[in-house]
This record gives sequence, structure tokens and C-alpha cells, in this order.
Amino acid sequence: MAKSLCVAIAAGGTAGHINPALALAEELRDRSHEVHFFGQATRLEAQLVPQAGFDFTPIRVTGFDRARPWTLVSALWRMRRAQAAIGRHLAATRRPDVAVGFGAYVELPLLNWCASQGIPVVLHEQNSVPGLANKALAAKAARVCVSLPVAIDAFRERVGAATQIVVTGNPVRSSVIRASGAAGRAHNDIPADATLLVVFGGSLGAAHLNEGVIALKDELLGREGLYLIHSTGQRDYDHVVSALDLTDEQAGRWQVRPYIDAMGEVLAASDLVLARAGASSIAEIAALAVPSMLVPYPHATADHQTTNATYLVGVGAAVMLADDRIDTPAFSHELLSLVDDGARREAMRVAARGLGQDRAASALADQVESAAQTAG
Repeated sequence: MAKSLCVAIAAGGTAGHINPALALAEELRDRSHEVHFFGQATRLEAQLVPQAGFDFTPIRVTGFDRARPWTLVSALWRMRRAQAAIGRHLAATRRPDVAVGFGAYVELPLLNWCASQGIPVVLHEQNSVPGLANKALAAKAARVCVSLPVAIDAFRERVGAATQIVVTGNPVRSSVIRASGAAGRAHNDIPADATLLVVFGGSLGAAHLNEGVIALKDELLGREGLYLIHSTGQRDYDHVVSALDLTDEQAGRWQVRPYIDAMGEVLAASDLVLARAGASSIAEIAALAVPSMLVPYPHATADHQTTNATYLVGVGAAVMLADDRIDTPAFSHELLSLVDDGARREAMRVAARGLGQDRAASALADQVESAAQTAG
């Protein structure tokens, strides 16, 4: 058995950065490694990391606003202070064998300090278009692990001569991977023989997707045995409930919610998903091999959601429609065709399984171990 490693992880800001980091941490813990997280006390990681049972050390950093370049001065000052504090903390506790960053600026002080001490650094990039922090650190990394093959080119000119760029996929937490479809149906009052369509738009860009689905109310409810779980987003919930104006009987088949708590169970129970194409959504949909119709959010940075969706479309696991076609017959035709065609959905499910996205956490853990062992 390989020696137990001490792994330092920096991730924060949004669930899109934190959940993949927790998925890796869970895999490393299962392999008997010690994991310590670094993040901000005022952000989401301070809540999610301790809830998952991992040690959490708060640090204080700030990003800078490119529209206000003078904020760079205070950001750099806090970054240097945080780096010095991390050095003192690790000198007084246990020096990590390897450090991993997930792309938020909170990773900079930890990974810069570790690189200066000869501790190998591993980066993970969730998106098809890399963020500034990962691009800045690529030259110091032993491994750059990407979720999508298309992200490789963005790093080629930035990495060091000894850096390996590896496609691992985007890690998904074990609670999602192991979710039971039968339990999901039971907990959400969905009959075992029903066709379940799940709709969610994420925290941004849900409004237009919601309007497209509302317009198909009669067509969807007219399909016998079709049930919906429709996550509207908090801001749009009241409007969607009012616009749908469901009877009690219809509401039994069309569940409208501001958000979905147990996403793993709901996805495992679903026959088809209609969603945006954020990195986390793509990862979870692919990990559970759910057939999907993806409508990329058109205002995403560098249109990265279209690139994300193309990955699943390219293997036949999803279909994609541009946001500006939601109000055209193409939207209703594509969605209703998928609802009606179980054989087509099954072929998409088989294609999604072939991606191996459910093994992404294991693949990333392998790279973390390899980086530590090579340095050792």
C-alpha cells in the first residue's frame, strides 16, 4: 500500500469550484490520505467543507476588479499576507506532500507557497475556458488536469517543460454518483413506470428556459404518463407558478420548485433533462448518464457553455439548441421528440456512460498521488 499523503486543497467561491474539490477529497479520504482545505471564512466553502467532515483553515484574500485596476494593489497585499500566514501555519502543523487548486483566486497563496517550497502542485480546471488563477499558476504545476479535452490548448503555451496535461473529467461527489433512481422516484412521488422530465436553468439564465417550457404546458401535460420536476430558480418561482396556473391534479404531475435539494436522486430518477450547460450540470448529467437537451446560457464568458455542451453532443449523449431558438418551433419539436422516443433516449444514455464521467474523482486522485510520488 502506498504511503498516506497529506494533501492541501484550495477551492472556494462557488459550488462549481467547491463540489469537485470535495469529490476529490472524498476519494482521497477513501484511500486513507489526509486532506486539509484552505478557503475564505465568508464564502460558501466555510460551510460546505466542514459539513463534509474535512479540516478547514480560513485565509483572507480578495480578487481585483479589472474595471478598477487600483484594486490590484490591495489584492496583492492581501495575497502576500495570506501566503505568509499559510507558510507559518504549515510549518507549525504538517507540511503537505502535494497541493491541489480548483481555479478560484483563493488558490493563489497556497499554491504559490507550496511551489516555492518544492511541493508539487496540481491544478484542476472545470471549465472549457480556463480562469485567470489556473492560467497564472500553470507554469508551476506538476499536473494540469482538465475536465474537457478542448481545454488542453488553452494551457499548452503556459505550462512548464515538465508539466503533464491530463483529461480527468470533472469530479462529482459520491452522494450524486451513488444516488438511487428508485429512491428519487419514491421521495418525489413519481410512479415507477412514468417518464420523468427534469428542467433546471441554474442560478443565471433560467427565465428564458422557463418561458419556453411554460409555452408547452398543454403539449407536455397531454402526454400520458409524463411527469415533470421543474426547478425555476428562486427569482422566477412565483412568476412560473402563476403563469402555469396548474390545477391540483396537474400539479401532481408537474412539480414546480425554486431549486432542487437532492439533485443526485432527482437526476438518477430522470428519463430526460432540459438544462443549461454549466460545468457542474454537464458533469452530473454525464456521471449519471442522463439523456439531455442542453440550451447554453448565451452570455457565459467566451460562450463556454456552448463548448461544454458540444462535448456531450459530440458523442451522442445530448442534443443542443441555441437560446435564441427557444421561441421557435425547433424547441418544441426537439423536446417533444425526445419525450416521445424512449429508444433514442436509451441510445443517448449508453453514449453518456461511455464518457466515464462517473470515474473522474478517481482519475484526478490518481494524478494527485502520482505527482506526490514523482516528487518524493
